[in-house]
Amino acid sequence: MIGRLVDGRYQVRSRIARGGMATVYLATDLRLERRVAIKVMHGHLADDSQYKARFIQEARSAARLAHPNVVNVYDQGQDADTAYLVMEYLPGITLRDLLQEHRVLTTEQAFDIMEAVLSGLAAAHKNGIVHRDLKPENVLLADDGRIKIGDFGLARAASKNTATGNALLGTIAYLSPELVTRGIADTRSDIYAVGIMLYEMLAGEQPFKGEQPFQIAHQHANDTVGTPSSKNPAVPTELDELVLWATARDPDQRPRDAKTMLEQLLDTQTALQSGAPTAATAVQRTMVMPPAPRVDTGATQVLTPQRRQRTGPVVADSTAELTRRAGRRRSKGFWLLALVVLLAAAAGGTGWWFGSGPGALVAVPDVANSSVEDARAELTAADLVVAADPALRFDPVVETGLVIGTEPGSGERLAPGETVTLVVSQGPEQLPVPLLATLSQDAATTAITDARFTLGGVSRQFDAEVPRDVVIRALGQDGAELAEGATYSDRRPISLVVSLGAVPDVAGATVDAATAALTEAGLQVAPEVSTTFDDNVPEGSVIQATTDADPIVEGSVFRLLVSDGVDLVAIPEGVEDLTIGAAREALIAVGFVVEVDTDIPVAFWNLDLPATRVDSVTPGEGESAKRGSTVTIEAFS
Repeated sequence: MIGRLVDGRYQVRSRIARGGMATVYLATDLRLERRVAIKVMHGHLADDSQYKARFIQEARSAARLAHPNVVNVYDQGQDADTAYLVMEYLPGITLRDLLQEHRVLTTEQAFDIMEAVLSGLAAAHKNGIVHRDLKPENVLLADDGRIKIGDFGLARAASKNTATGNALLGTIAYLSPELVTRGIADTRSDIYAVGIMLYEMLAGEQPFKGEQPFQIAHQHANDTVGTPSSKNPAVPTELDELVLWATARDPDQRPRDAKTMLEQLLDTQTALQSGAPTAATAVQRTMVMPPAPRVDTGATQVLTPQRRQRTGPVVADSTAELTRRAGRRRSKGFWLLALVVLLAAAAGGTGWWFGSGPGALVAVPDVANSSVEDARAELTAADLVVAADPALRFDPVVETGLVIGTEPGSGERLAPGETVTLVVSQGPEQLPVPLLATLSQDAATTAITDARFTLGGVSRQFDAEVPRDVVIRALGQDGAELAEGATYSDRRPISLVVSLGAVPDVAGATVDAATAALTEAGLQVAPEVSTTFDDNVPEGSVIQATTDADPIVEGSVFRLLVSDGVDLVAIPEGVEDLTIGAAREALIAVGFVVEVDTDIPVAFWNLDLPATRVDSVTPGEGESAKRGSTVTIEAFS
């Protein structure tokens, strides 16, 4: 399955876990670009209508629940012979992993986990769903702190509580007495499993042990679960009583559903934190819940919150009642033991036939990412025959020449000697790149997906020639530009460069207005402002905005050049008292162009004689003129 594209949408990346009915893989939803967990039913079960119905039931049961403590189900379908279920991917561990690492949890940890489990379970019970397979393996602890219930494969409607042939499908260590003896499950059966999990978290082990499953089943049916504090003295009495209440052998003496137990859990937690006495601390340690009152129809009476507070764990102080119950247990125990022994014998015979007897099947090894030679050797060693010619298939992930998988797929169970075909990668298929430049970003994204590529990053830059939100160019994974019609590998990412439009034209605006316009466009303005004289731009207005950024993107820094207006220079005082030459040099020094209107030869201009002195200057002394303009000197003999 690894490397396979399921239903044209889900790219399988790696295997996460394998169970009795299905294997869970990590996959990428190419349509929504997110990681998901895809649960694929084992191929040898796909033709079994009972297992297939149970698989579909898991999708329907979980999909009816929208709760933060229940694993979300996104999709369910059939791809060729593969039945699959798509769920949210929660990186992390299971409660079983946590218990294997730490064995005993603290009271605070137990409260946190039980609150989440009971909250999710309460939502299921409210929607008429009984989980029927609660166990630490189905409690997921995500890396981000979320706690969720998963695996509703055995879930059934709460109203369907009649006995079935599949009553023992749940894990034996967490099965309620009524499931063992009568094959009947309702919301109180889930509560029993929750109580066993709470016991295990606090005591560090399961309450019942045995070498054979029927031994554990017999203890569930006939023995009372002890208190966690008998194994771990640090457990408070209040939690002992909560475990006893949840694991009472008589369903009528347990909480009627997860909501009822959650309320008591929260009350107990509050009382322990505050140090206030509770109903549990006011009585002896060994306690049972009284039977719920029944009406003539036999339905369980719904208790009000006030009723629940008065009927928490209490002492069963009637010796006669206890004796009567013990006798009833002994009378039921003999025929229950016989039934369990018969079931175990039948299961053992069936297991021998299909495990090591004539009906034994061979599981197809997982040879993904192996060379063809290594895969052939591994399959042959498993008593399977490998087809001479492998099937070739394009694959965007598996390297060319390596094995993608097998047909039938890994994990499928086949009779020894059956033929398996290797599926070998031809590498990614080379596909033509569609026209992307000049399209809108949304249209380009659709074109990329339709052409069987994936959308990479989207960068934006200013471009005066391309309208806003229109693609300027497309880039491959190596950053090179991809032209229309170029070939590119299947499923590889294509990045888009999208236009932000033209940079705002701020010439002629005030500094404040120019700063506001550039900032609104997502650009920055340097605090330092340069100035220069400009004959055409009024004083205080922006001449231009410049940047060193190339390309210009959001956040690029612009510098403003501001006008000081026209550069006016005053005609120096006293130039009319100078000689022609001296006056001319003085005017040139302050930035004027000088014309001399005189009949005196140039050779005499610098002689300090009355005849060589300036008669007049135009413009006159003290007047102002634009720097670089012409000033006329007149002098006549």
